[in-house]
Amino acid sequence: MPRFAANLTMMFNEHAFPERFQAAAAAGFPAVEYLFPYDFPAGLIAEKLSAAGLKQALFNLPSGDWAKGERGLAALPERRQEFRQSVKQAIDYGRVIGTPLLHMMAGIASPDDLAAQTAYRDALAFAADAAGAEGIGLVIEPINGRDMPGYFLDDFDRAVEIITGLDRANLKLQFDIYHRQIMRGDVLAALEAMMPLIGHVQIASVPKRNEPGTGELDDFRVLRELDRLGYEGYVGCEYRPAGETTAGLDWRTRI
Repeated sequence: MPRFAANLTMMFNEHAFPERFQAAAAAGFPAVEYLFPYDFPAGLIAEKLSAAGLKQALFNLPSGDWAKGERGLAALPERRQEFRQSVKQAIDYGRVIGTPLLHMMAGIASPDDLAAQTAYRDALAFAADAAGAEGIGLVIEPINGRDMPGYFLDDFDRAVEIITGLDRANLKLQFDIYHRQIMRGDVLAALEAMMPLIGHVQIASVPKRNEPGTGELDDFRVLRELDRLGYEGYVGCEYRPAGETTAGLDWRTRI
């Protein structure tokens, strides 16, 4: 059975963020992930992890102004210096928290814009090298345009091509089953083909992004396929509970 990481941005919202760590541990999760830790001191996050006996799976680099619709800085050439500072902030947090992985969001930009393409590749190389120097992995994630209109990295094949082209040992693909199903389907074949490059997996049902097993895809077959393929990382539960979080956790017994 895969090892699951509760996504504390989406799950356990019945509690304030610092209390979600203990709630996830009490529900049987061995690890957690979330979008951003930066509203809290890194030391506090580390304390909450340790007190709950949890492992950190990953979190994101700063994205810019999320409330104003920014979804990353990497593909924005005019934000180069701000992006580089965000890498330093994420690594500083990662060092204290002990994360093995960081996720770099791309930003809102046309994938056909040559300046955005150059900025993104340069940013990715910079972030991978900086994270690698600290023994931290870096992942990039294709995101569907329905959930995030205008997102620069909206294609799995392009992500694979970029990762392969940059050739950094610590640079991997974040394979979100929900996004893949919406964008292109063919989930099982893509997992098998891309497995050597996959550094992290996330799951949610399609189309409503609720608990696995409540949508159009056979999520349990996909999870069993991850076992067959030898995937050893965490599967991030990046879904929105349909009701109270713990009431919907029985899906884990159906794999």
